[in-house]
Amino acid sequence: MTHTFFLAPACNDAGLTTVSLGMVRAMERLGVRVGFYKPIGQGSEPDVSPERSTHFIRKINGLPTVEPIPLADAERMFANNQTDELLAQVVKGLQRASENADLLIVEGLVPTARDSNVIQANLQLIRTLNAEVILVGCAANRKANELCEDLELAARNLGSAVQQRLLGAIINQAPAEPDPVSSVSRMLEGSSLFKKGGLDLLGAIPREESLLWPRTSDVARMLDAEIYHAGKMRERRVQSIHLLARMVPNMLQAFAPGRLLVTPADRDDVVVAVALAGMKKTPMAGLILTGDTALNPDIMEFTESAWHAGLPVLRVETDSFETASRLFSMSNKVPADDLERMTIAMDFVAGHLAVERLRERLNVPVEVRLSPAAFFHRLTERAAKGNRRILLPEGDERRTIEAAAACQRRGIARCVLIAKPQIVREKALAMGVEIPEDLEIVDPEQARDHYIESMVELRKNKGLSPQAAADNLTDNVVLGTMMLALGEADGLVSGAIHSSANTIRPALQLIKTRPGAEVVSSIFFMCLPDQVVVYGDCAVNTDPNAQELADIAIQSADSAQRFDIPPRVAMISYSTGDSGSGADVEKVREATRLAKEKRPDLCIDGPLQYDAAAIANVAATKAPDSPVAGRATVFIFPDLNTGNTTYKAVQRSANVVSVGPMLQGLKRPVNDLSRGALVEDIIYTIALTAIQAEDNVEVQPSTAS
Repeated sequence: MTHTFFLAPACNDAGLTTVSLGMVRAMERLGVRVGFYKPIGQGSEPDVSPERSTHFIRKINGLPTVEPIPLADAERMFANNQTDELLAQVVKGLQRASENADLLIVEGLVPTARDSNVIQANLQLIRTLNAEVILVGCAANRKANELCEDLELAARNLGSAVQQRLLGAIINQAPAEPDPVSSVSRMLEGSSLFKKGGLDLLGAIPREESLLWPRTSDVARMLDAEIYHAGKMRERRVQSIHLLARMVPNMLQAFAPGRLLVTPADRDDVVVAVALAGMKKTPMAGLILTGDTALNPDIMEFTESAWHAGLPVLRVETDSFETASRLFSMSNKVPADDLERMTIAMDFVAGHLAVERLRERLNVPVEVRLSPAAFFHRLTERAAKGNRRILLPEGDERRTIEAAAACQRRGIARCVLIAKPQIVREKALAMGVEIPEDLEIVDPEQARDHYIESMVELRKNKGLSPQAAADNLTDNVVLGTMMLALGEADGLVSGAIHSSANTIRPALQLIKTRPGAEVVSSIFFMCLPDQVVVYGDCAVNTDPNAQELADIAIQSADSAQRFDIPPRVAMISYSTGDSGSGADVEKVREATRLAKEKRPDLCIDGPLQYDAAAIANVAATKAPDSPVAGRATVFIFPDLNTGNTTYKAVQRSANVVSVGPMLQGLKRPVNDLSRGALVEDIIYTIALTAIQAEDNVEVQPSTAS
């Protein structure tokens, strides 16, 4: 039976949507199969349509969702004594939402002055869903006794029967000092709900200003502003608002990243000054020109080229004071199209919940499997513990700079950018990315000569001359690979602007394979909706023979195990068991035999067709006695043509995130990126590389050939 948590607000500013979605993210990270359900929709503002919670869960988490019953329909049914019909619809939605879930998180309704029946509706929903209740309160602008009163009133409104299902509370906007949990615990000391260990504090979420920053495009929509120049209005965020009314020399400090500047349209001097700041690539949030004064066409033409640096320019007819007043009263709700902001908010909330206590509350066995959220969370957490030094030869590439800065701040790895330091800093400033002081930048022009002699020694059996070594080392990927070969770093990540061959070839020449490895191979981590599986080899070996294919299977199983995926290896073919014959099937059959012989501890079976390997009911027919069929976690393809085609088909057709390729079989980890990689892709690949470095084999440069 699915366990159900109902999140009920204790006040109308609890931030219920963000907390509910953050709990989904937190439980997914633990490997709990989570469903989400918003039985009755709420919210009528144009910028939050469609219903936000269900929308964000669908877009960000990819969970199957049930459309909520519109609030107006629910109110009408309550008023017309159609409560049973309404609740029947709720139960029907519950059955769909909880399918294949061990835990269902249900978001209740927020009480407002307009929605007078919300409290009664929440109570009806809790009873109908047989849910356990978690109250969500807010500590912002409240004294301790006021917070306690909010929670106690919300508990009383549940009635005595439902109060017995009350698990605890999550407090949003908690004081950060000395720490959120301690601060909230002290505030709740006077509450009868929490005395003598009655209820648990299940989360204390501190206020984080950056989660409130809207995009400039959101501001334009709220003001119904004329867009004089869009610039990067969907990327830049408003960190603060500044009304420019003084002389230009006295307002220069306002020209800073994230500032939204408001000034009358007739202040030509301010317009020119802002244009100059924009040309210096200061990533300001935007410029709003106010009032009914016509824009000076000469000034706008004079500054035209400045706006192409990305600064958004908006025009409104209200005066500066009225415009600023509207800006300061702007809603903090996350618009439906701002997936980035909601994703960050969900991760932030998830990091401040007492997740182990929540899991302990589940009264049914929870099948722990590695969901995508759990995979990514464990990936970065484990990488951070290793404190590995990872080389990034494409050090002046914009995505790489941003990823390195993020890894450094989050402690995922000690990144090393190989690039001219001045170029890195200029690009970071233009992007509004703060370079951490401890982020290492190696100037390749100053470093290359140091590695010529070592490279000649490494490649002496190939007759490499000093001049040829010097020429090779002008390639930063080769330079980084040499640094790695000499043990000066733990891993290398490249490929954002280079082909796979550019990344892999130097590694094969200088790093070499691990002892016992037949080949260097690759895997992708395929983040399917409810679990992460491994595909190999989809990037390196064109047509491996049986012995090589067996080695790829063993390498891939070991990699899966290293990343907490229980390895059940399916050797993929167009035939299952003895149903087919031919050279290609025989190769897979022989590879399966060799892999089992070499590693009897592994769960390996083949040949298996893909559907027999992945789908339980197909496996029951085609391979009923297989220990792998229907539950495979590692899929080994017979050749590159099959593997690469399959991974791309699944990735694109099913909109699946794939992380990789991760190379296997090298003495030290070198990993390739897709040239279309996002910043998050690079971060995860850095984390993968750092974890691979945990069991490196020592390199002996003097004996390499």
